[in-house]
Amino acid sequence: MPESDLFYEISSLETEQRNPKTENIDLATTEEILRLINDEDITVAAAVRKELPKIAIAVDKITESFKAGGRLFYFGAGTSGRLGIVDAAECPPTFGTLPDLVQGIIAGGNEAVFRAQEGAEDKPENGALEILKRKIKPPDIVCGIAASGRTPFVKGALAEAKNRGIFTLLIATVPPDKAVELGIEADVMICPVVGPEAITGSTRMKSGTAQKLVLNMLTTASMIRLGKTLGNVMVDLQLTNAKLKERAKRILMTLTGCDYDTAEKYLSESGGHVKTALVMLLADANVDEARARLEKAGGFVKLALK
Repeated sequence: MPESDLFYEISSLETEQRNPKTENIDLATTEEILRLINDEDITVAAAVRKELPKIAIAVDKITESFKAGGRLFYFGAGTSGRLGIVDAAECPPTFGTLPDLVQGIIAGGNEAVFRAQEGAEDKPENGALEILKRKIKPPDIVCGIAASGRTPFVKGALAEAKNRGIFTLLIATVPPDKAVELGIEADVMICPVVGPEAITGSTRMKSGTAQKLVLNMLTTASMIRLGKTLGNVMVDLQLTNAKLKERAKRILMTLTGCDYDTAEKYLSESGGHVKTALVMLLADANVDEARARLEKAGGFVKLALK
């Protein structure tokens, strides 16, 4: 793309406009700076709320994909890519999923997580190549994350995914018609429009916050739909460190009324599987019966207790 065209493309983005509310932020006191930033942050949740119908469609598709053996892949660059990696990395310890169920892919590779890799996002073929390299195919889902909606790495990944019949999502903070104008195609476009940033073009701020909120919803709601919680308590966590082991005991004690030693005993007998231990305690079942009940109930503890 000629530089003049790229200049026009970027200049037309809402995320690149100056925010009239913060034009004098450089002369503000420290507390005034913080208040101005916070005033802008307050608007983000409302922008995300408008996208709930689209987020719901995405969650249902992700849940269907997981049930069919599919995976969820996030593609992004810079802040967007890092947010995808964070969300993916949190799923195994929080919900007991396998590490490859949700994966974050960032332009520039692992080094880009810690240090910006300038220019890594500028080649759409790099995004397409990741689809091939990771053997992504239906029923997998590809989710592009790009505040501007124009990131070439993301566009390339989404285009290749569409060519292969893979269901696609886009999370951007520009209006969906603008994303289409910029050449993005996705089955579902989740576009909370947060407006100009407090600091012009710094999309790690409101745009990043909006993207994080949406990512939280996509995986958390999908995991709830898969029976990973009992009520609002996560009960499929992996006991990979001392904190999580103690949290698991507290969950058993809170939900069943047992004491600490009993919680420890049932966790041990269940092989460290909190849901199995819960069914054992609440249904007065042995480990084999508890596992059979959970399997028949599709992993939902409440259904396993009926």
